[in-house]
This record gives sequence, structure tokens and C-alpha cells, in this order.
Amino acid sequence: MDVAWGPPEDRLVVQGYGDAGFQIGGVRYAGSVIVTPERAIPWFVAAMAQLTIESLAPVAEAEPAIELLLIGCGGHHRMLPPALRGALKERHIAVESMDTGAACRTYNILVAEQRRVAAALIALSGG
Repeated sequence: MDVAWGPPEDRLVVQGYGDAGFQIGGVRYAGSVIVTPERAIPWFVAAMAQLTIESLAPVAEAEPAIELLLIGCGGHHRMLPPALRGALKERHIAVESMDTGAACRTYNILVAEQRRVAAALIALSGG
């Protein structure tokens, strides 16, 4: 599914998702990924049950600092555990969870608005 529109040339946006991966900045990533405006990295989390504050270290350690983290939960929205939400709040990172497609689209809009956003995107299973 194509989701990119008019991306700022110096920012990474999600150009597509599906088939167990993502197209970001012209590069295909198999599996889950964390994306910030400056970089995309493969992410070992394949299900919400694997999501921990440690798995989000690339977001917590990003420079410049991330203000908002979007969690793409896969095919369906899931609530975040309160402990994880609290750990991110302690790091001054607001967080929103939604299905992966919505997270991709929302991330692209916020990047276009020059916001300090990251998306931790769980890949949709292939098929």
C-alpha cells in the first residue's frame, strides 16, 4: 500500500508497507523497523508481547531527542502496558499506539510538519 506524499527531501518517510516489511527512503526493510526523520533501523520486535523499554532504546537515545513515538501494533490497535507508557513519560517521550498502517500515515504527516517523531512499526505478516 502506497502512503508517501510530498516528503521533505532531507527526511525519511514510509513509502509503503505490507508483505512483512516496509519501503522507507527508497530502501526495502524486511520485518519490523524503527524510523526517525534521520534513519531507519531493523527492529527485532514482531509482536506486542515483545515490546519493552529496552527494545525502544534507539528512540530513547535518538539525537536530537524524540518528542512523540508512534507504535504500529501490527494489524490491529493494542493498548500499551501502563509501565511502558510510564517509562517513556519519564524520558519525556509521548506515545500513541495504533495499527501499523495508521502509524505509517501519521508518522509521514508529522515528519512533513517538521515534528520530532519516531515510529516503531511491527510488520504486517506477508501473504
